[in-house]
Amino acid sequence: MTEVLSNRVLNRTLLARQHLLDRTTLDAAQMCTHLVGLQAQEVRPPFIGLWSRIADFDPIVISDGLEDRSLVRITLMRGTIHLVTASDAVRIAPLIQPELEKAPFRKGFFFGATVGMDREDVRARGERILGDEPMTTAELRKLITAEWPDRDPGAVLQALLYLLPVLQTPPRGKWGHNERPRWARISTWLGRPLESDYPAEELVLRYLRAFGPASTMDMQTWSRLTGLRPAVERLGDRVRTYTDERGRVLYDAADAELADPELPAPVRYLGVYDNALLSHQDRTRIVPETGAKVSQSFSPAPSPVLFDGFVAAWYRIDAAADSARLVVAPGARISKKTAAAIEAEGMRMLAFLEPDKRAEFELAPPR
Repeated sequence: MTEVLSNRVLNRTLLARQHLLDRTTLDAAQMCTHLVGLQAQEVRPPFIGLWSRIADFDPIVISDGLEDRSLVRITLMRGTIHLVTASDAVRIAPLIQPELEKAPFRKGFFFGATVGMDREDVRARGERILGDEPMTTAELRKLITAEWPDRDPGAVLQALLYLLPVLQTPPRGKWGHNERPRWARISTWLGRPLESDYPAEELVLRYLRAFGPASTMDMQTWSRLTGLRPAVERLGDRVRTYTDERGRVLYDAADAELADPELPAPVRYLGVYDNALLSHQDRTRIVPETGAKVSQSFSPAPSPVLFDGFVAAWYRIDAAADSARLVVAPGARISKKTAAAIEAEGMRMLAFLEPDKRAEFELAPPR
């Protein structure tokens, strides 16, 4: 009979595989590999995610990795920017690229701004525009305006960034930097070709090791890849199955361990869009079913605080010239002990992010 997994087992297993129960001695590149990248739509979140997962994390290693090109910022899963190793960039991009290329020619893309354009024509002209050297968004827009004077340059630019396998080059993404992106071809920047033979089932297995047990719909939510069931079937006895409390089939790496549901889970701060929250169709294993309501002042991109393994609050950082205030808004009333634990970890995070500023903490009224 198939084992039924409680939501708390799924919660503690996810946290253990995400290294959010105990900080690890893995280095940043090893963590990027294990997690199949970190969400990096904004500059700070991957640093926060790594600080919450790695003991004695040194943010300069990310800057060094971007400069020596062992790490890159690239559009991958869900059409969003991820921080990944160079090796993963060249082997995962070909799997994701076909899905990315569907976006620019959907009717709703930029309110129909690309309707009537030929995909292969746009690709060919885009390849000519984006040469061998990195280019800023402004430089690309200028060339696009000359090439397509009757089209919205912003829409065409986004179409090209989906159609062409590209990445963002430093200094964007380095510690303490927030410059606008510069774009380059993946193979040109890394000096190596894309690998078109990386099996989808290997990507699925890696997902399970970092996010499992999970359903095929969870896998699709994480990757935006469709038709993953054949890839799961090709894994054969490398996976095993469970069911959740709602009777859904969950797959997992056969040699992966489940976590003790009674393990303590410390307070953890995550960056906005952290994959720990976004990589399952059913997010109740980490977001309570009642939800941790987000104050409008924390929108549109609230960052989560985990307490006892679940999202219990949201936070933002209000930085001034000489101070940094961490504002935390709980989703419900919390005890003084919980508030003290959230404040203590938050002040440690502020010391990491803003070491030269006076750190302040504010607990906002619960929603």
